[in-house]
Amino acid sequence: MHNALPEVDFDEIDTSVELFGHRLHAPIVITGMTGGFPDAKKINDNLARAAAAVGVAMGVGSERAAILKGQFPESYSTIADHAVPLKFANIGAPQIIPQGEGEPVITVAEAKEAMELIGADLLAIHLNFLQEMVQPEGDRKSRGAITEIGRLAHFLPVLVKETGAGISRSVAERLRDQGVRGFDVSGTGGTSFAAVEHHRAVEKGALREARVGRTFWDWGIPSPVSVRELVPLGLPLIASGGIRSGLDVARAIVLGASAAGIAGGILRAASTGYAETKGELDHLVHELKVAMFLTGSRTVREMQRAPYVLTGETRQWLTP
Repeated sequence: MHNALPEVDFDEIDTSVELFGHRLHAPIVITGMTGGFPDAKKINDNLARAAAAVGVAMGVGSERAAILKGQFPESYSTIADHAVPLKFANIGAPQIIPQGEGEPVITVAEAKEAMELIGADLLAIHLNFLQEMVQPEGDRKSRGAITEIGRLAHFLPVLVKETGAGISRSVAERLRDQGVRGFDVSGTGGTSFAAVEHHRAVEKGALREARVGRTFWDWGIPSPVSVRELVPLGLPLIASGGIRSGLDVARAIVLGASAAGIAGGILRAASTGYAETKGELDHLVHELKVAMFLTGSRTVREMQRAPYVLTGETRQWLTP
């Protein structure tokens, strides 16, 4: 809600936060997106260099290719060359349980290797079972994943993230009980990976999977709803899925998120160059500061107490 008399000077607004024990200049995380192919090195280097300059967190795409297949490890390790204040390694939940005869499983030692490759502070384990169901070659087994996540969390600091379908409170509670330290909700509102995989399935002539992708195009829990559902757990929350501006970052913070995760817009910038990547981050931070100013919030903590109104689909989900 707009505060017509903010009683705060724009220059005194402080966007800094502490996330997982690390100080960030702003509550922004560049979510894990890419790696494992030649051009990814340039993209991740642009992202990491900009993240270090602006003082925000960053993750990499699934490290399966590097850890299990030895493919293009430099496309990930490049971020270790920059002073990113908080870094997330990344592996997939389907890869920590047996999927079939001869299929390799990521062990604790290999998960640790994924962290060491980029100098990570936390290990992100992504849940992408919707995506797997639309992939012609997708992994279909999930039994035992939560136990394996708990085993990894016993040895390593673990964050669990979705990939576009959101996390419910019941799932988050089970993961919290396994020792998970935080969540990236990644709900609907951003890129639909069911849609992405639908088009891949069409190209491969996989008619059944293509139909599943079309049917479940919008499947999932909206990001704002997932944030509100998980706030009572008291663990750090990253709100991703549909974050396109600094105002969206502010909305995530008001709803109770610790930080907001950005993907599509910053990826396009990083594919162009470093200046464009840093420029995009600078714009996001400035827009966040404007939102803080217009709600009379000098700090992010004050922003979390700002009044707000729920509308549309979010209100329908959250109203009993």
